[in-house]
Amino acid sequence: MTASHEFFYAGGPQGVLLVHGLTGTPAEMRVLGKGLHSAGFTVHGVQLPGHCGTVDDLLQTTWEQWYEGVEKAAEQLRTRVDTLFVGGLSMGAVLSLALAARRPELVSGVGVYGATFRYDGWNIPAVAKLSFVLPWFKRLGIGRDRMFMEEPPYGLRDERLRAQISAAMLSGDSAAAGLPGNPWHALAEMGALSKWTRRHLHQVTAPCLVVHAREDDVASLGNAELVMTRVSGPRELVILDDSYHMITIDRERREVIRRSAAFFTAVSAGQPALPEVA
Repeated sequence: MTASHEFFYAGGPQGVLLVHGLTGTPAEMRVLGKGLHSAGFTVHGVQLPGHCGTVDDLLQTTWEQWYEGVEKAAEQLRTRVDTLFVGGLSMGAVLSLALAARRPELVSGVGVYGATFRYDGWNIPAVAKLSFVLPWFKRLGIGRDRMFMEEPPYGLRDERLRAQISAAMLSGDSAAAGLPGNPWHALAEMGALSKWTRRHLHQVTAPCLVVHAREDDVASLGNAELVMTRVSGPRELVILDDSYHMITIDRERREVIRRSAAFFTAVSAGQPALPEVA
């Protein structure tokens, strides 16, 4: 069993559950968590099953287990707060939307940060875009030890932070910066999660704040547009011009905090839906 690297900041009666991405760690949500806590929210950064450990730890889990970890954390946080919001980065955004679709009575609003249904950003190699074959590879037991390695800029436009994160990631400290690549079989699970969530996006009735980098190197703006066109509830789109994929820690992290706090506060107060495009 991997050690826990979750974080919890006790605050007011509005709670936010934050969900990291595939092969990532709660650390990528900590800056946003601290910012939301400073704005008065109670915040829990969950650690997905199989993460923050070895590749084998990750490969022993499925997308259903990742989702169950999020749902369990949401239920626990809801016992402490009056209103629950959920926000996730990359695959964490997909898991957050899945929770809102499956458990609408739990979720009052969703922060959708760099949603990744498809790895189709400008820095994704062409071979990685053939991920539709990975489920077959997994069923046949092919490529269990193979992975797509992360490459610069590692989702970060901030060069100083990029150097720090890449050094930690390549050092083997997965708890600090995640794994250095995406295992093929984990990507197959990610594909199954994306497929399920896409089919159920229309069941998302909670207000959604969709934040995406215009030059996202991992997931194109088409992922954000998918959310905007398919969810049923009110939604607001915020496009960032000075960040790459890791928008919760990149150059515009303060803007992400500001817009998130304003959005969740407005929803908590029952204010009218914000405009769809900002």
